[in-house]
Amino acid sequence: MERNFKLIALDMDGTLLNDDHEISAGTVEIIQALAGQGVEFVLCTGRAPFSSIPYMQKMGLNGYVITHNGAATVGTRDERIVHEFGMTPQGLNPYIEYCREHGIHYDVNTTFSVYVPNAPGLSQEALDLYHRFLIDPLDLPAWEEFSEPIVKMTLTADMQQLDQVQSDWSVWAPEFNILRSGDFFIDIMHKEASKGAALKKLAEKRGLQAEQVMAIGNYYNDLSMLTYAGLGIAMDNSPVEVKAAAQALTATNNEEGVKLALEKYCLGN
Repeated sequence: MERNFKLIALDMDGTLLNDDHEISAGTVEIIQALAGQGVEFVLCTGRAPFSSIPYMQKMGLNGYVITHNGAATVGTRDERIVHEFGMTPQGLNPYIEYCREHGIHYDVNTTFSVYVPNAPGLSQEALDLYHRFLIDPLDLPAWEEFSEPIVKMTLTADMQQLDQVQSDWSVWAPEFNILRSGDFFIDIMHKEASKGAALKKLAEKRGLQAEQVMAIGNYYNDLSMLTYAGLGIAMDNSPVEVKAAAQALTATNNEEGVKLALEKYCLGN
């Protein structure tokens, strides 16, 4: 079933990237072929610009990356911020206090920088995790020392701990958008920030309707873009709730699911 999509949004981890954080040669080939026909691709990820733009460059693509789960959209050519949802940092204080009391690691993000408490004292294991996402964390300053908007706070812990966090916070006043962005991550963002909201803004900037947009993802933070797009496709490695929200399914991220979806829905193969 071939359709005329003009804008295709791809989640990265668990979707475009396999478990080794690589894009298959076959996937790159079909993306480049479609881009050559005028289709615009945008990476729509929980990652920061500096850990997503290099993948666009490797694929030879220009345009935009929607980063921090929709909190910041950035141009790949000049790293210009097109849009960002800044938070009131003082509102994060209760969440930070909770993390301190429960021994949960957290970081605070501006669009281009990541700050952690006591950065010089991070364990090698924590540093290795940051470096895997091309992040060099900085020491967290006082709120008044920030000169750029804070767009996201991220918690990192094991699944059981984060399940408890979600349960505890479910009764708090919903000042922010709090979502599970991975088995081991919870993100706190501006209430209006989401992948779907950012993708809609980009589509409108292009003069496109939702029917001309495809989105492919695999996790709860992808739900808003999967339900916004004219065709939302879930990877086979997605949780059942994500599969249920999608209009179509494709293979896993280790089985070139993105490539197969593009072949089926853009080329009619």
